[in-house]
Amino acid sequence: MEPKTVLVDVADHVLTITLNRPEAMNSFNEAMLADFELVWREVRDDDDVHVVVLRAAGDRAFCTGMDVKEGIDRHPNVWSQTDPGERLSPKLNRVWKPFVCAVQGMAAGGAFYWLNEADIAICSDDATFFDPHVSYGLTAALEPIGLARRVPLGEALRIALLGLDERVSSAQALRIGLVTEVVPRAELWARADEIARVIAAKPPAAVQGTVRAIWESLDMTRTQALRTGLSYTQLGNPIGRAEVDRATVPRRKWTLR
Repeated sequence: MEPKTVLVDVADHVLTITLNRPEAMNSFNEAMLADFELVWREVRDDDDVHVVVLRAAGDRAFCTGMDVKEGIDRHPNVWSQTDPGERLSPKLNRVWKPFVCAVQGMAAGGAFYWLNEADIAICSDDATFFDPHVSYGLTAALEPIGLARRVPLGEALRIALLGLDERVSSAQALRIGLVTEVVPRAELWARADEIARVIAAKPPAAVQGTVRAIWESLDMTRTQALRTGLSYTQLGNPIGRAEVDRATVPRRKWTLR
């Protein structure tokens, strides 16, 4: 099956996903949910993929959440309905390969399904972030719950409660830790690719074990996390010594931020 709503490209162990519904501001519909379900399954099983980059086509938006015109298919029994994030989010699909998000324009509502699970999120200087749910009389729950594990609680609540009446600028997103870097719009995709390639050049088992250990620790007490983390160091490197001789690795010019 070929994806219908995204473009997928693989080069040098980096898989780049481009949201490709710019006419709908890259909002997700049932077709996009199905596409991500397929993509995450392929990414999880393909060891040639070391890192994933998510970006978006068009000038206006990275993603504005669910397509309110088309909607998505929901089970008629309310107790059998599932969160769309179960199909969109990499971690909920057991993908532990580093996930880099490159955001331009508007990132709203359901866009946080991806942002909340990004290992590294960067944005262009024109990016804005907001959650419109309460402005339409809808409870904001799933997205801000994830966001509250990424930014200070007060910031997550402010975004959730002010809805359409406040937008977080790229500078503010950097200040609160929603993104780690802001770049000019013209440099966004190249910078995301650069970050991904640096990570992809490292031993993939060590990288994926690092991602999994850190994310799973969020659901544990500190003591549990440290004990589990120890087992991951043993699984990820059973020989107990460095696998890479840094003396033989070409030096690169560091990019300071």
